[in-house]
Amino acid sequence: MISKTLPDHEVKAATQAWLKSVIIEYGICPFAKRELERGSIYFSVNHDRELEQCLLHLMDECERLNTETDIETTLLIYAEAFSEFDDYLDFVEIAESLLTEQGYEGTYQLASFHPDYCFQGSDQYDASNYTNRSPYPMLHLLRETSIEQAVAEYPDPENIPQHNIELTRKLGLAKMQTLLAACYPINP
Repeated sequence: MISKTLPDHEVKAATQAWLKSVIIEYGICPFAKRELERGSIYFSVNHDRELEQCLLHLMDECERLNTETDIETTLLIYAEAFSEFDDYLDFVEIAESLLTEQGYEGTYQLASFHPDYCFQGSDQYDASNYTNRSPYPMLHLLRETSIEQAVAEYPDPENIPQHNIELTRKLGLAKMQTLLAACYPINP
């Protein structure tokens, strides 16, 4: 779906629309609504295409979280890179290794989202892939302490993934495709 360079505000708007109309509306992440309402999600758009620059972007955002404690979590949106899902998965693997190498293991955690996300062993047309399908390739940079606190306060956090699989399959592939498509700008 990535077709041309869009200004940051349009990339952010598509991401926020997805967050509201898919992730929050359907409770895919039961913790997202609170953070969005508090304004504690930072949306960082990156237009680089080179792996090294995208990794530097990740390190910059880790530093931002280190210094700006009012930011709870960051969505790193790669507006022009990693359109191929396999390339994105390679990037995620390198990014996770980099976090460890830079001493962020136990401090920050990554969650991954992509327009063509497909869980290992899953059929690409399985509606449950839409729990991790987003308008653009993204890394979700989360504070480990925040995850621990949220999970401790939430009943049955271990059942969230299974609930999401059941929900998205019940909604069906066509509905999930429509929800994601509605997040994109009218004339990308």
